[in-house]
Amino acid sequence: MQGMSRVKITSRDNPRLKLTKKIRDGQDEGSIFVEGLRLGEEAVRSGLKIGFCVIRSDFGLDERGQGILSSLAANSIEIIEVDDRIYPTVADTQSSQGIILICERPSSTRDSFENRIAFRESKLDLVVMLYEVNNPSNLGAIFRTAEAAGAKGIIVSKRSADCFSPKSLRAAMGSAFRLPVWSEADLQDVLDFAKRFNYSAAAVAANSRFAYTDIDWRARRLLIFGSEAHGLSVEALDAANENVGIPMESSVESLNLGVAAGIILFEARRQVSNE
Repeated sequence: MQGMSRVKITSRDNPRLKLTKKIRDGQDEGSIFVEGLRLGEEAVRSGLKIGFCVIRSDFGLDERGQGILSSLAANSIEIIEVDDRIYPTVADTQSSQGIILICERPSSTRDSFENRIAFRESKLDLVVMLYEVNNPSNLGAIFRTAEAAGAKGIIVSKRSADCFSPKSLRAAMGSAFRLPVWSEADLQDVLDFAKRFNYSAAAVAANSRFAYTDIDWRARRLLIFGSEAHGLSVEALDAANENVGIPMESSVESLNLGVAAGIILFEARRQVSNE
């Protein structure tokens, strides 16, 4: 492709490939590992700052592949080509589509989060908090569900999975690039944020006597989910303005976290849509 900064690498010990593996394994706090054609397209569309790209030698033979390579070339992004012996050593998935983008990690501080939600138009005036959710696939799936329902943004507490890890990003399917995110958040700081911006905190609890359908989701809400394994701490439950649950058969102890988030978020969307 004319004008493309493209180089072939034949050694596994190349510094660029070593850096790619380091970022894949979460050992570089400033960068993220974006793998796959769809996710790569989302990264480009979302305006992420892309450092460089690694492709398998057979990538880019179809129209979509050529399209993303053309976009990268237009922005003078370095493209590293490796053969099918080396590529699996840097990929995170066994059935990779043959493209990896190394991008700058999006800002996820409290300040950037507050600035972004102040100007974000959304269907729901609702922020989701994930409290000590350590399954990256569940966490990413909730990002996708929250964006689909029209939530304002997502807060991820300390001791949770990294929302920009390769597994989380794949489950989020681009939502982590678009939603305002505050990561590594302390519960008390989140409650301070809720108080300052008039968000009423609703904590999801299995044994709550209030069903999620009893809540007026048209009001400004902070919706707090805990992990599947441990739920929410007593501190989090006590700090919330109200606890809500999903009524279900007594033989079932709990729902998958992503399913529970979908049920509640789309009830909130239904209420708002029916105004």
